[in-house]
Amino acid sequence: MERPAWAPQSIDISVPSVSRIYDFYLGGSHNFEADREAARKAMEFLPGLPKIMQANRAFMRRAVDFAVAEGIDQFLDIGSGIPTFGNVHEVARRSDPRARVVYVDHDPVAVAHSRSLLEGDEHAAVLAADLRAPGQILDSAEVKGLLDLDRPVALLLVAVLHFVEDADDPRAAVAALRDALAPGSLLILTHASYEGIPVPQEQAGGAVGVYRDIRNPLVMRSREEIAAFFEGFEMVEPGLVPLARWRPGDDAGQEDPYAFSGFSGVGRRA
Repeated sequence: MERPAWAPQSIDISVPSVSRIYDFYLGGSHNFEADREAARKAMEFLPGLPKIMQANRAFMRRAVDFAVAEGIDQFLDIGSGIPTFGNVHEVARRSDPRARVVYVDHDPVAVAHSRSLLEGDEHAAVLAADLRAPGQILDSAEVKGLLDLDRPVALLLVAVLHFVEDADDPRAAVAALRDALAPGSLLILTHASYEGIPVPQEQAGGAVGVYRDIRNPLVMRSREEIAAFFEGFEMVEPGLVPLARWRPGDDAGQEDPYAFSGFSGVGRRA
């Protein structure tokens, strides 16, 4: 298997990665055959997976626009993945050129690409770290050097919490991040769920099984379980809703039923 020049030597390109599978769903080019094979297997059960990922990205962009309109100019994007068109800094800077962003991911390809993309950008940084170690993120030179946690920050946990198993206590990780944020900060979150997927749960479970087989378990949580991540935040209207229903605006017309899979929401730190 030929290794592309952009692939860090330290990674095993025969092992699929969730961020590279996501990149494939979005039509990106930074994925390997192992990633594409896993993605195609999952799509045998859920052919609308690319549509779900597109709806997820569209929500993220709308939520960032909302944050900027609320006067927020600092963003902490954990589980940011491989850079694709319409990243947080690009969206935020359309309205506020001074917006600062710290991207966090534990996938070496995602980190390498983000660093390459942001080289020379003094208002953006990339950190190799894991959501399950929030202290490591908060104490990093990148966060301390770029973000002022005494002022409101938008914390993005987009399509990442469903890769953290209950045994790793994702609620404690979110609470630790929340407690470090100033009042007025926003939590921007999406999460996979069996609720809303337009196929029987048993069929959707086949796609979940693909992720389990590649040792990246996809944890499907109920709306109630997802709402618990917003403890300590006041929900912004329209609350915790399917991806395509959160302030659709110009993204209206997402008629594809897969665009209503999973849940999305924004909460404000009291």
